Amino acid sequence: MSPFEIGIASFGGMVALVYMGMWVPFALMLASYVGVWVIKGSPLLAGKLLALAASETISSYFFGVVPLFVLMGYIVSVTGMGKDAFDVANHMFRRVRGGLGIGTVGANAIFAAITGISIASAAVFTRIAVPEMVQHGYSKRFAVGVVAGSSVLGMLIPPSLLLILYGLLTEQSVGDLFIAGIIPGILLAVTFSIGILAMAYFKPGMLGEGISKPLTDGGLSPRELIAKGLPISGLIGLVLGGIYGGFFTPIEAGAVGCLGAIIIGLLRRKLSLKDFWQVLNDTGLVTASILFLIIAAQMYSRMLALSGVPAGFGTLITTADIGYWGVILSYVLLVIVMGTILDSSSIMLILVPLMLPVITAMGVDLVWFGIVTIIAVEIGLLTPPFGISVFVIKSALDDPSITLGDIFLGAAPFALMMLVVLGLVLTFPILATALI
Repeated sequence: MSPFEIGIASFGGMVALVYMGMWVPFALMLASYVGVWVIKGSPLLAGKLLALAASETISSYFFGVVPLFVLMGYIVSVTGMGKDAFDVANHMFRRVRGGLGIGTVGANAIFAAITGISIASAAVFTRIAVPEMVQHGYSKRFAVGVVAGSSVLGMLIPPSLLLILYGLLTEQSVGDLFIAGIIPGILLAVTFSIGILAMAYFKPGMLGEGISKPLTDGGLSPRELIAKGLPISGLIGLVLGGIYGGFFTPIEAGAVGCLGAIIIGLLRRKLSLKDFWQVLNDTGLVTASILFLIIAAQMYSRMLALSGVPAGFGTLITTADIGYWGVILSYVLLVIVMGTILDSSSIMLILVPLMLPVITAMGVDLVWFGIVTIIAVEIGLLTPPFGISVFVIKSALDDPSITLGDIFLGAAPFALMMLVVLGLVLTFPILATALI
């Protein structure tokens, strides 16, 4: 067998292992090791090459950004700033029909601008927003659907762990990717809000048969609004303002954001030693999982490069004459389909190294391509049978009457809205590149 054929066989074996239930990093590592072994004919050499890839990957300074933003997200979650974001957003939209749903979207957008972790958003707002909406007459299906849909904003609105991961895989500026995510992120939040408003007026049954009228009370007092909104606004301004103003690198901004979140938690007396220890444990678990995935992906990339598959794949696409849009749309479709079985990080770690040489040769703007990739990956967070955000919501619920099917059905309109936004970003690349 030629190296190209070995690379293809290794890729096919890896996909088969994933479908059989093997954890993605182990499937990537095993396929990479066997692939290099067969290509080079030496198991010892294969082991040394992959060990070198692992050590070079994990020693990179830029990977320090991962634990810092994860830590900041968990501190923000445990100190109650997610509840504050929900209260502030509901105050703003309390007089609008469907206002609690729009407020949940707004709160998730605010929360996303601090954390960048969609799983954290899903867990926090399942406990905060779902009971509130059900109490005001919204159906359980819509309540969990709007939380599932809006939770994906955490992967697009900066800071975002997926944008950081994409930047590391493609060697693009994380700061540029953060800036590129601003307009699409806001556009997605606005699209969700318009969609909820349209459903409230034209299909109120989708929100709930017993939905109450818009809230007409006074809402929060000015003092309460400042007390709840100022810490969140300050932390967002500190992190994103520092990055965009050129005061911090993304890694330094993560460290400063962690310090700011800790100080806010201590001042509000909502960060106990026990909470902080739990936050550190959770951060360690998430960081280890992410970095283990990245190491496995780098091994996989080395094996692919050694086999010549990316170059051969690029030649195959060129000779197939499907054109620029054929390549882009095929890639987007593949990402969405893979979202039915894989988590977002795994999809990127598998497909981006494979496609990178192809799109680079085509002269594609890698920052725009990253935003397209993130939106397509986000859609997978809401699609069955995997839909990781859906499973997080189910695990965080105390209501056994809400099934996984209810959550998927409730999230379906938001997945369709995301397809609309994806189409707009594909058609008008300036939406992602205007601010860079």
